[in-house]
Amino acid sequence: MNNVLDLIGRVLISSLFLVSAYNKIFSLDGSMGWMEGFGVPGFLIYPAIVLEIILPIFIIVGYKARISAGLLAIFCFATAIIFHLDFSNQLQTVSFLKNIGLAGGFLFIVVNGTRDWSLDKEKKYVRL
Repeated sequence: MNNVLDLIGRVLISSLFLVSAYNKIFSLDGSMGWMEGFGVPGFLIYPAIVLEIILPIFIIVGYKARISAGLLAIFCFATAIIFHLDFSNQLQTVSFLKNIGLAGGFLFIVVNGTRDWSLDKEKKYVRL
C-alpha cells in the first residue's frame, strides 16, 4: 500500500507542472509577456518549460527523483519570490503559498526518496 501511495503522491505533485508546461507552450507569447512584466527576460520561458516537463517525469518514474525534486523545490521557491509577492492580492497570496507548499513537498521527496516503484530502486541480491 505504501508503494501505491508513494506513486500517487509523485503523480499528483508532478501533474501541476506538466499541465503548466502545456499551458505555457500553447500560450507562449502571453507567458513571455507576463514574465517580462516582472522584469524576467521572456526567453527564460524555454528552460522553464523544459524543467516543467522533464523533472516531473523523472519524479513520477523515480529516476534521479531526489535531484529532480530538489531542483523543483528551488524552482517553486524562486517562482514564489519573483512572481507572487503581492500580498495585497489574495490570488497572489494563494499562489505564493501554493509554491511554498509544493517546495515543501519536493523537499520531502529529497529527504525520503521514492519507494519500491521507481527506476532507481536498489535491487536486492541474494547470494546462494
